[in-house]
Amino acid sequence: MIKRKVVVLTGAGISAESGLKTFRDADGLWEGYDVMEVATPEAWLRNPELVQRFYNERRKQVLAATPNAAHFALAALQEEFDVEIITQNIDDLHERAGSKKVTHLHGVITYAQSSKNASLIYPIEGDEIKMTDVCELGSPLRPHVVWFGEAVPMIEIAAKICAKADFFVLIGTSLAVYPAAGLVHYVRSKTPKFIIDPKIPEIGGLSNVTKISKSATEGVRDLLNYLKF
Repeated sequence: MIKRKVVVLTGAGISAESGLKTFRDADGLWEGYDVMEVATPEAWLRNPELVQRFYNERRKQVLAATPNAAHFALAALQEEFDVEIITQNIDDLHERAGSKKVTHLHGVITYAQSSKNASLIYPIEGDEIKMTDVCELGSPLRPHVVWFGEAVPMIEIAAKICAKADFFVLIGTSLAVYPAAGLVHYVRSKTPKFIIDPKIPEIGGLSNVTKISKSATEGVRDLLNYLKF
């Protein structure tokens, strides 16, 4: 029997319940840093040591964190549905919970990439990239993270996944970051859509929407009841 496809787009809200800070707080800071000073190509050129240190610290936090009930519930959903997760998050909590199909829009912090050729990607041994670590071309390694001002290479693949959804679920994202925010508009109008967040984002032009104004862990429990009707 062919399983129905559930496509889930997750944001910082699902990782926050595992103790990871959201990418950008209301004051524009991330862990006390101006994001423009640590999350742009210009920041890397200006002060690579600061950027490297910042992401090394974030990586340690990710490795110390554990998946929460929402991550595990989405993984368990694979028993009955063809589940594809598209995440804006740079952590690997979905994979550690057992999800098999995960598309990372903004990279994965547990990997490094060449600062010369972004297609050269390497798993990180341990929790740090050292400034002396280089790729096979001899260029310094940097975090495998999409920074502001850089292209999002997985966006077209993600759009095609969204277009095939039988059910579409949005969890823990304010839809403030593009192009990820535009993915909702690739979902077919007849497809049932679920939005899980304590603060439901304003989305125009969507139909068949069920709003679940709860945290990720609480809202996913409600989602399971809807999907198993």
